[in-house]
Amino acid sequence: MGVDGRLRAIVALSQAMAAAPTARESWRAAARGACAALGGTFAALSLWERAPGRLKVLVNAGELTEGEEEFPEDESYPVHQFPEIAESPYEVPNAWVEEAGQPAHDSHRVAGLRRRGRGCCVVAPIVLHGRAWGELYVARPRGAPLFDADDADFATVIASVVAAGIAQTERLEAVRRLAFTDPLTGLANRRAVDVRLDEAIGLHRADGAVVSLVVCDLNGLKRVNDTQGHAAGDRLLERFGSVLSVCGAKLPGALAARLGGDEFCLLAVGPTADEVIAVTAELCLRAAGLGDGVACGIASTGDPIGEVGSGRRLFRLADAAQYRAKAARAPGPVVAGRDGAVIPLADAPAPPTGDRRRFRDAAPPGRGPYSPDSPYSPDK
Repeated sequence: MGVDGRLRAIVALSQAMAAAPTARESWRAAARGACAALGGTFAALSLWERAPGRLKVLVNAGELTEGEEEFPEDESYPVHQFPEIAESPYEVPNAWVEEAGQPAHDSHRVAGLRRRGRGCCVVAPIVLHGRAWGELYVARPRGAPLFDADDADFATVIASVVAAGIAQTERLEAVRRLAFTDPLTGLANRRAVDVRLDEAIGLHRADGAVVSLVVCDLNGLKRVNDTQGHAAGDRLLERFGSVLSVCGAKLPGALAARLGGDEFCLLAVGPTADEVIAVTAELCLRAAGLGDGVACGIASTGDPIGEVGSGRRLFRLADAAQYRAKAARAPGPVVAGRDGAVIPLADAPAPPTGDRRRFRDAAPPGRGPYSPDSPYSPDK
């Protein structure tokens, strides 16, 4: 490949990594781009995980041999077998070439070439933020032309382009985490719930997937803030967030989130309504000793709640059920479709403000304005 060809390859690699929507796609673009640029048939991108002291393979690309996977779950190697990565962590070392025909001695890479039926490889350390991040590995099969010094120099350049792409991906991932994560509890935030709920309702409408939403109101937060200070209130929110995460993990793929203030939610797609109710009942029990406990309402398309054409509809039903639970000081969850008052309450006209907490300001059907002795009264 001439100079112009190499320049085009570098531009293509950079653009592919920049366009990748996720870290995994960025890794794949890096491996595929490097493989094509260097005229290889196989490439791998590996990360040096310092705590366990291992080189973890993130992605394999190109012609895979038996036992190799594109995104392996557990392919990793002790880093002491590949000391070149660790020896110069604060410099940008040049890439080097290894051949299956050279004496193996203690070279695990040469042994790997022979085991996989490959003839040669070029290895380029990736340096990020001034320290060794991992390595880029590109191989050719037996009988193909061997990599030479020029290829090693070019691989060094490619590794620097890959490092820049990884840095950009990490910055974008950090921004995404900030955009969709509640900073206090580490749970998802309302924006993340809205996005996931829209996707879930789409699945429900397409193939009938059961979508369940649990809305939780942590009781007693104001009292804790007023009597013990906001730091204690924050600790209470963090502790409940941990309990919610643990319970939500029992529902595969569920999203645990903090909506804001003392309100949390759990969104599940797939589990039955009964499974969600059981987990929420456990949540209520576990949270009984936190503050003044928690009020939980559930709305699930697996229950008779009528047509659910939008996430807003499911939110109204779950919120109405939560308000019923709070008003009755219920020790367990209230479920829309199983409590006869929830659906009429959710369908009551909203006040002009459009606030989600409208149930505290709207009378239930068939009643006048709230009164102190009303079972829907905020004072109850």
